[in-house]
Amino acid sequence: MDAGTEGAGCSFCGRSAGEAGEAGEVFAGPGMNICRECAGAAEAIVREYTDGAVQVRLPRWDGMGEDEMLAQIPRIAAVADQVEADLRVWVRELRRRGVTWARIGGVLGITRQSAWERFSGGERFTGEE
Repeated sequence: MDAGTEGAGCSFCGRSAGEAGEAGEVFAGPGMNICRECAGAAEAIVREYTDGAVQVRLPRWDGMGEDEMLAQIPRIAAVADQVEADLRVWVRELRRRGVTWARIGGVLGITRQSAWERFSGGERFTGEE
């Protein structure tokens, strides 16, 4: 994450870096920003619930209008793109280390052929793995 993003506001509380006072740094992530105060609050919430099962949930849309929901889509898409890019880097490193497509597919719950099609980037599939 990039610290101190000029002019960026916190995606959670809406304060800009200047408005956040002593906790004035705003950290930029994929599709959203967070100030120190909100990051601290998030950390406290995570600590409170780490004893039980942690389940990531999308924001509840029951009270949201279509425009509010549409405004969230670019953020969600940016996070999905970043996750996919990170996954490709991990798979590329596993392949560099000689891990088979069968093992990679197995941990993803897909076939070796599906793993190869998704991640190979043109690597020749021999079907012998």
